[in-house]
Amino acid sequence: MSKSRIVASLDIGSSKIRTVVGVMEGDNQVPNIIGVGISPSTGLRKGSIIDVEETIASITSSLEDAERMAGEPINHVFLGIGGNHIESMNSKGVIAISSAGNEISEDDIDRVLEAAQAVSIPANRRILRIIPKSFTVDEQKGIKYPVGMIGIRLEVEAHLVTGLVPSIKNIEKCVLQAGVDIDDVIPNCLAPAEAVLSKRQKELGVVVVDVGCGSTSVSVFEEGTTLHTAVIPVGGENVTNDVAIGLRTSVDTAEKIKIEYGTCTPEDVSERETIDLSLMSKIDTHQVSKKHMVEIIQARYHEIFVLVKEELAKIHRDGMLPAGVVLTGAAVKMAGVADLARDTLNLPVQIGFPQNFDGVVDKIDDPAYATAIGLILWGSKMEARPMTLSFRSLNIRKSLSGVRNWVKNLLP
Repeated sequence: MSKSRIVASLDIGSSKIRTVVGVMEGDNQVPNIIGVGISPSTGLRKGSIIDVEETIASITSSLEDAERMAGEPINHVFLGIGGNHIESMNSKGVIAISSAGNEISEDDIDRVLEAAQAVSIPANRRILRIIPKSFTVDEQKGIKYPVGMIGIRLEVEAHLVTGLVPSIKNIEKCVLQAGVDIDDVIPNCLAPAEAVLSKRQKELGVVVVDVGCGSTSVSVFEEGTTLHTAVIPVGGENVTNDVAIGLRTSVDTAEKIKIEYGTCTPEDVSERETIDLSLMSKIDTHQVSKKHMVEIIQARYHEIFVLVKEELAKIHRDGMLPAGVVLTGAAVKMAGVADLARDTLNLPVQIGFPQNFDGVVDKIDDPAYATAIGLILWGSKMEARPMTLSFRSLNIRKSLSGVRNWVKNLLP
């Protein structure tokens, strides 16, 4: 019988660092969440380290909270990283089938994925993830998993997600110095989809928009696989900064009134309504117009969704995704965000809450935890890889084996 095993995720954001601990029982692919830890992210800005010591302290605090709640030590994590340095591109790989009888084997899948990685990228960038979109055997296109088929020529169309090597290494260093090994590094733009999307949504066509503190990540899915990813360098932090400038308040006060009174629907607010800042701050004691604040918030959120719309237009999916938009991240909890997104993107919109897990549901039934839960679910699908191996020790063949297993999980 398979033993239960601990799977942990570490979501490093610009505002908060979240740790989630789950237990996988036997062959059950639904994790039982037993621990959650959260701490302010004081050493990062827009996904990059600006203070190593503060970052290590923040990571350690989050890990300790989760360990205390779970009653289990955390020795290794699936690490999620985001930020403006994350970029993506499409690539193709082509190989000749060399086996007897021209039957495509799993080794051929590995070889064609390796060929797809042979692209020209700057020396300071690392490929974090290679996602096969579809395979072509000779002239037959649109194949999901060609193992066992007969052919002479195998081609793959793949989506590559890359990150800046110094940024990734700095975050890895901080995590390792916090006392845990890294099982895998997963881009934050891919993780939320694992927690909030169904297979049907991925088949029909859907976009996940994760609005974080320093950036907004966009992931488009169609026919069961990733079609496009992007990171937009605008997030909830920009909304706060706009409110601080527009109302002439400190950033801390702006954050408080944004959370307390913020909405994206100015038409619901009277011109006469004011906010007394002296109730929230010792520095700012004047009164401000609530309608003016809401108009500032609406303008910035509208800009975010316009930029998302432009990303969809690049791949000719603007207004063309039947399953619509799923919003995740802490910044989408503001009133009226879904309505504004619906009007701007001309698509059905819903707020994405994590699903496919058991345990402490009340603590993580929150769009802000979509990435952390997604990392746990991603990790549970990669169980073919030994959990004791750190990310640094995985060779390319082992990584491609993980991709191959991930493709299998997409099949009905």
